[in-house]
Amino acid sequence: MPDFFRGISETTSARTRIGYAYDLMIFFRFLTEERPSFTGKRIADLTLGDLKNVAARDIEMFMEFLSYYKKTETNAEHHNEECGKSRKLSAVRSMFAYFYKRGYLPANPSQLVDFPKIHEKAITRLEINEVAKLLDTVESGDDLSENQQKYHKFTKNRDLAIITLLLGTGMRVSECVGIDINHIDFDMSGIKVTRKGGNETILYFGEEVGDAIGMYLEERVKVDALPGHENALFLSMQKRRLTDRAIQNLVKKYSSIVTRLKNISPHKLRSTFGTTLYRETGDIYLVADILGHADVNTTRRHYAEVGEEQRRKAAKNVRLRKD
Repeated sequence: MPDFFRGISETTSARTRIGYAYDLMIFFRFLTEERPSFTGKRIADLTLGDLKNVAARDIEMFMEFLSYYKKTETNAEHHNEECGKSRKLSAVRSMFAYFYKRGYLPANPSQLVDFPKIHEKAITRLEINEVAKLLDTVESGDDLSENQQKYHKFTKNRDLAIITLLLGTGMRVSECVGIDINHIDFDMSGIKVTRKGGNETILYFGEEVGDAIGMYLEERVKVDALPGHENALFLSMQKRRLTDRAIQNLVKKYSSIVTRLKNISPHKLRSTFGTTLYRETGDIYLVADILGHADVNTTRRHYAEVGEEQRRKAAKNVRLRKD
């Protein structure tokens, strides 16, 4: 198995490989606990010879297993919807493809298993008035709990910079936490970020984003971060680089005040940016490029309904008879 992860190291990010490792552990656990031909084996004892005995039916049953299962150690229940199943099948397919391509396996049974059909869900995004209210809430701290307000004066400028940045550039939360102070260039109004897959790119920002980051930087440069975190742009109150989870929590904290009907996450702020950009430009390729989508069809699926809305409005402006 180490050979597999070394083999894909040049074409995948560390985050992807960690995800694959987690998903493959679930697959191996399924084999050793649920399939009679593997009974009595430990995951650590599985070999390439065992993988030769895996049939397409085993993988199909694994997909059924993912709908509901319990972890042996904790007895915790786990459920997987279409996206979760699809991701785990991707991990299994990548592993079998790797060993088959290199001649270690006589066949690739995973190719015979179809990905589950993904049913598109309506994209949740903030409307213009909700964006304004969210930023106002971050700035003022109004309606925060008494305990939250104790810390608000210490984190206000940082939180405003983060949410303004997410709304104003559409960057992923992982890209946001990876920003170092020297990645920002105010002269060109750009920030260097590392995309999924490890590619670097420059995201440009507007005046509001620049003002918010500049205000926070005045505080940030006065903080002595812990060793290993000195270059990080966004710090926790413990003087460490913020994590993905920390940003997710702060977005949830403020957005839950703004709207009770929408479950807003950093990804929903990214969708809000993408929608706004597409409405302003009508250029799906530009939106795909800025959002870092490898396939423009991904962007098209997400923002096609905005295009339909624009076309409906345009049609209403056509008059066949003079009033």
